[in-house]
Amino acid sequence: MIFTFRRKDAPWEVVDNKFVDPVPTYHGSSALDIADISQTDIKGTYIFDLNQKDGRGYRGTHDLLRAVDFSRQQLLSEAEKKGFNVLLIESWQLTIFRRAKQHRIEVRYNGRPALCVGTVPSRTHAPHIGILHA
Repeated sequence: MIFTFRRKDAPWEVVDNKFVDPVPTYHGSSALDIADISQTDIKGTYIFDLNQKDGRGYRGTHDLLRAVDFSRQQLLSEAEKKGFNVLLIESWQLTIFRRAKQHRIEVRYNGRPALCVGTVPSRTHAPHIGILHA
C-alpha cells in the first residue's frame, strides 16, 4: 500500500474581528407602515478572497466597507425572495484572515425581515459601519 502525504497548507490566521450586536435599523422620526414581520431572522455568511495574484490585493478599510455593504445587499435580496422588503433589526460580524500574502474576509450578516407598505426610507449602509475605521 502506497501512502501519499498531503501538502500541509498553512492555516488561516485571524487578523481582526469586528461585530455589531442586533440593533433596530429604523427608529426615531422614520415611521414605517409595517404589514408583516418575519417570525425568524435570516442569516448569511459571505466569504471574499483577496489575493495578490489576481490583482485584487487587500486594500484595507475600503475592502471591508465593500464586503459588509455587499453582504447586506445579498441578505436584502434573500428577504425579497421571501416577500419582505426591509430589515428591521440588523447585526453583522466581520473577520479578517491572513495566510502568507493572501487575505480572506468573512462576513456573517443577520437581519429580521419585514414587509413595509408605502415609501421605504432608504438605507445605503449597514448600521455602525464606522467601527471599521477604528
